[in-house]
Amino acid sequence: MPEQSYRTWLAGSTAVGLSDDELIVEAPSDFHVEWVEDKYGPSLRDILRKLSGRPVSLTFQACAQSASPDELRSPMVPSLEVSPSTTTTGLRVEEPRADGHGFDRRTPSAKSAPSLNERYTFGRFVVGNNNQLAAAAGHAVAERLGRVYNPLFVYGGVGLGKTHLMHAIGHEVIERGPHTEVAYVTTERFMNELVSAIQTGTTRDFRRRFRHIDLLLVDDVHFLEQKESTQEEFFHTFNALHDAGKQIVLTSDRPPKELPGVEDRLVSRFEWGLVVDIKPPDYETRVAILQKKAFDDDLVLDPDIIDFVARSCTSSVRELEGAVIKLLAYSSLRNEEINLTLARTALQSVLRPGALSEGPSVSAERIREEVARNWNVKPDGLASKRRTKDVMIPRQVAMYLIKEMLDESLVRIGRLFGGRDHSTVIHSIRRVQAEMHEDDDFAHRVNRIRQKLEA
Repeated sequence: MPEQSYRTWLAGSTAVGLSDDELIVEAPSDFHVEWVEDKYGPSLRDILRKLSGRPVSLTFQACAQSASPDELRSPMVPSLEVSPSTTTTGLRVEEPRADGHGFDRRTPSAKSAPSLNERYTFGRFVVGNNNQLAAAAGHAVAERLGRVYNPLFVYGGVGLGKTHLMHAIGHEVIERGPHTEVAYVTTERFMNELVSAIQTGTTRDFRRRFRHIDLLLVDDVHFLEQKESTQEEFFHTFNALHDAGKQIVLTSDRPPKELPGVEDRLVSRFEWGLVVDIKPPDYETRVAILQKKAFDDDLVLDPDIIDFVARSCTSSVRELEGAVIKLLAYSSLRNEEINLTLARTALQSVLRPGALSEGPSVSAERIREEVARNWNVKPDGLASKRRTKDVMIPRQVAMYLIKEMLDESLVRIGRLFGGRDHSTVIHSIRRVQAEMHEDDDFAHRVNRIRQKLEA
């Protein structure tokens, strides 16, 4: 077997019982048991027969003290743990959500709210440039409940850590005040609970449950769109809690102003506190994720493989997570060590276009040359100190395309253009983004250059 396959699937197993005709082996989880039985069971039984010299059955069972299915959804993807004081760039890998998330009222006798995922804590939330402000706001809310950033509205794409941060706030609040009442609910669950209460005539109980708590965590509020009755009830719940000085934390895939079908009065309340976003991790952060995962899983991943995956999977942490799962599974099934050739084959269905080429499909120099040609200026002029419009615009476009297509660091991009600092690069990228949004002809010109480079 490849060494990493052995470490992933068999190293954690232990023989716990032996009789004349049966060997019982404990694996860390049901997931391990199913995988080993399916992929390695016949071979292991054959080896056991040869070693013992007689027919002996082999039985696998999950460890009696193993974690719940929600905590062991995949043995190949552990959470990335860091100490609370860690400030290095990185991002935790967000696990898929557990089923059954819904309302849970905090009781003094409970260790923590059951609806909060035990793995989603601040200790496992690695802070990077893409989520620094959101993480800081989360800590501030947990430390001064109801007194700062109320509500806290966190938005961002799928798989970037919004739910993890929300749960982390809940855990921290409970840790600081064991008698604090915390409720976590998805917007869909809130709506279903409301419908059920209306049907059964228990709306008074429904309101009492949600309006007498210290911290309300509501996930995916974009699902309020076009739900008039739910919006009405949520509006009054929000007001009751806010007026009482209770904390509200909300997440969405869009900022409040971009939620069509949500009443203006709700949108205005969402903006009362602090609105922060979580962006996709940059290249350095993605590399940090892969390096940390390799360390935690005791895997041997060469730098070229880490670079290949980090440059190919750029949209979200979940995409990166899925690539690692598929790479490990493919290595195990093929009984091959992980190398760049295997990675290209295994991940061809999840990688962005152009990632499978043997070398970089485009370079920073190539982008700079193509942009300069399109604007009829010399490539060297883009790195000069000139600030005339005929040079500044293509320089900004080149910076934008290098960041978008290659995801180079801001510092490196600045060096490519005469040693400009990262703030200048950020300003240039934002200027291009704004111009593309306002000017369709300009956007078409930039996109045409990009398509040519990708081709």
